[in-house]
Amino acid sequence: MSHEIIAIDGPAGSGKSTVARAVADSLGWSFLDTGAMYRAVTCEAVFRGIDINDQNAVGDLARSATISTTPRVCVNGRDVEEEIRSEPINVAVSVVAANSQVRESMVARQREMANEQTRGTVVEGRDITTVVFPNATLKVYLTASLEERSRRRGEEGVESVARRDQADFTRETSPLRQADDALVLDTTGRSIEDVVGEIIQCLKNITSS
Repeated sequence: MSHEIIAIDGPAGSGKSTVARAVADSLGWSFLDTGAMYRAVTCEAVFRGIDINDQNAVGDLARSATISTTPRVCVNGRDVEEEIRSEPINVAVSVVAANSQVRESMVARQREMANEQTRGTVVEGRDITTVVFPNATLKVYLTASLEERSRRRGEEGVESVARRDQADFTRETSPLRQADDALVLDTTGRSIEDVVGEIIQCLKNITSS
């Protein structure tokens, strides 16, 4: 595994994906969107007509599914880049992401993906700093006001984002929480460039000390 990993956690709409991609591009590192992996499993379950509340069936699906997130999100060869952001998936993904079997499978895959990289890796999600990569070079926790996060999520709306927050913070397996040693950044009203610059500067401070 590359010895350098930037792990970015935070609630829905906090800017994780946008910031993580920009940081990876700036550093020339690889990027891994773990949330897209859970959404891909959810899409496949819905596509196959599997009850998302059937933990064993969805767990089996997660273990057998072929998932890729670059350049577009695909599951079992099917492009789901657009589908993963649809309202039905926004609602269902919380149930799938709370499935301990699914999380176990996805965490193992995420570690394997990082292990395959020869460069550093920027990974974003909701349990990256606390569960997947607790020894990451730099841990970042992004947040923003509910109103700002809802605006960024477009059609998803305040109620949907608040519902996702509740599910993420209270799920039994790998709940979203802020790592004690994470760099906490409130992205409300801040530009992407500003946030990315602060993260990269923090990384430089860590690696040069």
